[in-house]
Amino acid sequence: MNASTESGRRYRAIAAAAGDPGYAATAVMAGETALSLALDGDRLPPAAGSLTPATALGNVLVERLREAGHTYEVISLT
Repeated sequence: MNASTESGRRYRAIAAAAGDPGYAATAVMAGETALSLALDGDRLPPAAGSLTPATALGNVLVERLREAGHTYEVISLT
């Protein structure tokens, strides 16, 4: 996925995981989200309102997903 900012900077985001994205990867994401909530509450960002898992769990979830074999990367194109 490519994106650009109002100032003209361009970025590419890459997300990858083994397995079918509709089944295997989604199951890992749901499981790691639940484990983050259950086991890492002291490391989570402060909560406020209705949030996406990435916003609510921040780097805690990213670290867990990377350990489970997922890849998340943002590359500056400019």
